[in-house]
Parts: sequence; C-alpha cells; structure tokens
Amino acid sequence: MILVADVGNTDISWGVYDGKELKATFRMTTKTPRTSDEFGVLLTEILKNRGVDPMALEGCILASVVPDVMHALLGAIRRYTNTKPLIVGPGIKTGIKVTGEDPKGIGADRIVDVVAAYEKYGAPVLVLDFGTATTYDLVTEGGHFNIGITAPGIKICSEALWKQTAKLPNIEIKKPKTILAQETITSMQAGLVYGQIGQTEYIIKKVKEESGLKNLKVVATGGFGRLIADETDAIDVFDPSLTLDGLRIIYEKNHNR
Repeated sequence: MILVADVGNTDISWGVYDGKELKATFRMTTKTPRTSDEFGVLLTEILKNRGVDPMALEGCILASVVPDVMHALLGAIRRYTNTKPLIVGPGIKTGIKVTGEDPKGIGADRIVDVVAAYEKYGAPVLVLDFGTATTYDLVTEGGHFNIGITAPGIKICSEALWKQTAKLPNIEIKKPKTILAQETITSMQAGLVYGQIGQTEYIIKKVKEESGLKNLKVVATGGFGRLIADETDAIDVFDPSLTLDGLRIIYEKNHNR
C-alpha cells in the first residue's frame, strides 16, 4: 500500500492505495500550525481508524503548493510511517510535456491533475479543478501541457463578499432554489453559484473556439466540482479522485527509478 497527499492552500487531501484501488481517503486542514509530532500522531490515528497500519505502508508521494508546512509534514511521514516521501517537482517522471513559457511556475497540483486526466481519459482533455482557485488546464495529443487559466475559486469569492462588506454575512455555498432571490443569503448564493456556472461555461466555450479542438473532453474535480458539474452540460465527467489517482500514477512511474 502507498500513501498519497495533495497539500493545498485550504486542505491536505490524503489517500491510501492498495495497487490501483483507493482504500481510504481523509482530509486535514492546512492552515492549522502543527509540529511534525502533531502531524504524525494525527496521521497515524486516522490511518489506524481506517484499518491501515502506518508501518505497513510501502511508499508515499506528495504534491504541495504550500511550502511552509512541508518541513513538519515530511518529518512526520518519515518518522511515523517509515517511508521516504517522493515529492512532485522538477525532475520527476510524469509522462506530461510542460511546454509553456514558465514550466517551473506550474503548481504541482495542476501537474498531478493533468497526468491523471491524460492517463484516464486521453487527449485532448481540459481539466477543471474547483479548489481554492478554479483552474482550467489543457492537455493536447502527445501529452503536451502549455495552456492554463486561473480564476478565483468560489470560496474566495464568498469570503471576499462577507469580509469586504459591512452587512453581508458568511454563508453556506449551495445552489438556491431559484436565481430570483428575494433576500440576502439566497441572493449571495445565486450570484456565487450561477456566476461560477456562467464563468465555467464561457471559458470552456472560448477554449474550444480558440484551440479548434471540437472533440475536447472536459473533466472536473475539486471540492466544489460536483456542485458545478451537476448544473452544466459543458462538463463531461466529474472525477472526485482525479488528483489522488494522479499521485498514484506518478508514483508508479517513478518508484523503480
């Protein structure tokens, strides 16, 4: 079994794979400061609760966009699981050719997503990740990745509304029964959710139009991906385990090296 982790700005998403089967998933908050021992105790307790012996893990791989937590997190994994983590970054084998103007500036999470989408669904494929930011990444034939679009995530937009205004509250992000809102909370929900749907459909339309890729497959993932994917025909597939699958695939490409 191997342990995989996607260290994002809001959450750390963990998975345990037995071969290609995803046996367990869980999350931790990223913004809570923790020592390596605190990470280690929390990690081992959750693994045991999921029926996984931490010392039976054969390997580990991480993708991170949050450098500040990595020292403590890596120390915890080495000490409490007895594995040496593989970190997604320059020099790692992915099967994807990053050919943009700033390949080193591409987040590891985006690399992992496009690897999974390319391996699972082929190319051309447009990968949407509805996380802290909403990203749109295009992979063409031969595994070429050189086009990416980044927009504020729906949660960032929600926080901007209530933090930057005096009277708007912090709300649950969900689709209201109607866009014809008649009070504050549903008016905010309507603007956030329908605004994200509209943005999603327009960006997908423009990518298809300007790339000329009429057979482009659109795959979505991320915390708010289900909410948006259920409301539009522009998204072909919602894959909640896309990022974790990408980490497993990259591990398999590299573990014998």
